[in-house]
Amino acid sequence: MSFEIIMIGLFYAIIYLFAYRFIPSDKLKRKMWISFVGGMAAAYVFVYVLPNFHDHQHAIKEEYGRLATQTELYFVGLIGLLLFYGVQKYAEEGIQSKKASREPRFWVQVIFFAIYNMLISYSIVSTDISGVQAIFYATAIGLHFLVVAHDLWRYNPYLYIKIGRFIMASGVLIGWMVGMWLAMSYLIEAIIFAFISGAMILNVLSNELPRHREAHFPTFAFGVILYTSATMVLKFFFEW
Repeated sequence: MSFEIIMIGLFYAIIYLFAYRFIPSDKLKRKMWISFVGGMAAAYVFVYVLPNFHDHQHAIKEEYGRLATQTELYFVGLIGLLLFYGVQKYAEEGIQSKKASREPRFWVQVIFFAIYNMLISYSIVSTDISGVQAIFYATAIGLHFLVVAHDLWRYNPYLYIKIGRFIMASGVLIGWMVGMWLAMSYLIEAIIFAFISGAMILNVLSNELPRHREAHFPTFAFGVILYTSATMVLKFFFEW
């Protein structure tokens, strides 16, 4: 367990506790911030999540031979995407509803994302990455968590600040502790990665990519180019 991994767990918890204070209130600054984060998130999906998806699936195929096809993990990822889409759809249907009926939908989102946070934290802590690599990839996840926290806060500011943010931070810390003390097989870890990747891909493409009217394209493009370039350079020189 590296020092960087320990600090990352605390960093994620702090994001959920205080995310609502980090978002710019100025409309233009907020538009640029969302566009930049969306660009980095999109780059993260294409240069890290999808290649790792392929590597995990290939490793399972090599280990289990004829017992494995080439689609098991992609099917698990699809389940993650499907569940997230269902939760998202359920929440969106409550936006126009009365306040009393919105609260249950808020708690469904909080519970789902708390589990999601726990699995992501476990996946990060249980890996053997450290140093600059851990910090670099964790930054993209941190920005992703910041958007998730911001969306939940906008859905119900009062409940999020009073209770929701503590549940979300607890999910991060539980996954962090499980990753430190419990070792699972490579197959289980690959399944967890596939599940959270499916949910993450949908969340990035549906929620973190800015809508046309809300987008600041130069900032979005800068986020894509910055993260992709840095990833490719670091992979080339350090063989990540």
